Amino acid sequence: MTAANLPGLVQRFFTERLRAQIGASPHTVASYRDTFRLLLIFVSARLARAPSKLRLEDLDAPLIGAFLDHLEKERTSTPKTRNVRLTAVRAFFRFIAFAEPARSLQCQQVLAIPSKRHERSMVEFLAEEEMVALVAAPDATIWIGRRDRTLLQVAVQTGLRNAEIRTLRRHDVDLGVGAHVRCFGKGRKTRCTPLRRDVAGALEAWLIERGGGPDDPVFPSSRGGCLSADALQALVSRHVATAATKCSSLVGRSITPHTLRHSAAMELLRRGVDLTVIALWLGHESIETTQIYIHADMRLKERALGHADPSGTTPPRFRPSDSLLAFLQSL
Repeated sequence: MTAANLPGLVQRFFTERLRAQIGASPHTVASYRDTFRLLLIFVSARLARAPSKLRLEDLDAPLIGAFLDHLEKERTSTPKTRNVRLTAVRAFFRFIAFAEPARSLQCQQVLAIPSKRHERSMVEFLAEEEMVALVAAPDATIWIGRRDRTLLQVAVQTGLRNAEIRTLRRHDVDLGVGAHVRCFGKGRKTRCTPLRRDVAGALEAWLIERGGGPDDPVFPSSRGGCLSADALQALVSRHVATAATKCSSLVGRSITPHTLRHSAAMELLRRGVDLTVIALWLGHESIETTQIYIHADMRLKERALGHADPSGTTPPRFRPSDSLLAFLQSL
C-alpha cells in the first residue's frame, strides 16, 4: 500500500468537496480550516515532522483521540467544541473513504470515534424589566449612544443573530406598510422579521440621522464599516454594566448578543405565540431547536401545575400484564 499524500488530500477536501461539491458556507469552511490547523500542529509536534511531510496513515484513530483529549485538557475546550472539531475530522475521513478506498479500515476506525455527551445548560434570557433597563442604558445625547439604543431595540425585538444584526444593510430595512427587516442568516436562508411600531419608528429616526447609501450597514462602527463580533459583544457588556446600576438582577450575569436572541424568543413564547411560528421567526431548521425555550420558562411550568388535579390523589401506576413487559419495566 503506497503512502497517501496528506497535503494534497487536505487541499482537495477543501476545494473539491467543501466548495465545489457541497457548496459549504464560508462559516463552515472557516470552522473546518481552524480544526485542521489545530490538528496538523498537534500531529506535527507529536511526530516531530513538518505538517507538509505528514502522511494520511499518520492520522489514525488513536492519534485523533489524543488530539481530542488535548483540546479538552490542554486547550480547555468544552465538550461541545470538541464535538465540533470531531465533526470536521469525520467529514474529512468520509471524503477519504471515497477518494482512497484502500484506506477504508482507517476511515471506519476514525468515524467510529463517538461524540462526547455533555450537560446542557439552561437558556439565559432577560426578563421584561431587564430588557427595558438595558435598552435605556445607552446615552441618547450622543451619536454612538443613539446607535446602540436602536441596535438593542432591534436585537431584543427581532432576535437576529450576532452576524445577522452586524451585517444588516439599509436596503434590508423596509419601513413601509408591514415594516420588517430582511436577513441572510445561518444555513443561507433569507427570512423577513416584522418590526413593532415603536421599534420601526426608532429605526426610521436612526436611519435618517445615520444617512448613507443602500449598501451601508445600519449599525456602523465609528469608522463606518460593519461592527465586528467582538465589538458587538463589548457593546452589550458595556450597557449591561450600566443597566445593572438600576436593575440589580443584572449584576454579575454574563449577557451576550445571543442572550438577546433568547430573550426575544421567550417574549414571544410568553405572549402565546406558537412554537412553529417562533421557529420561523428565529430561522431554526427544526422546531426541536425551539423547544429549549419551553424548558427555560418556569412560568409555563407553573401554569401547567395549576391545571393539575387538586384532589391530591395519586394516579394509578402502570402494571404490566405480561412477563416480558414486566421484565422490561424492571430494567
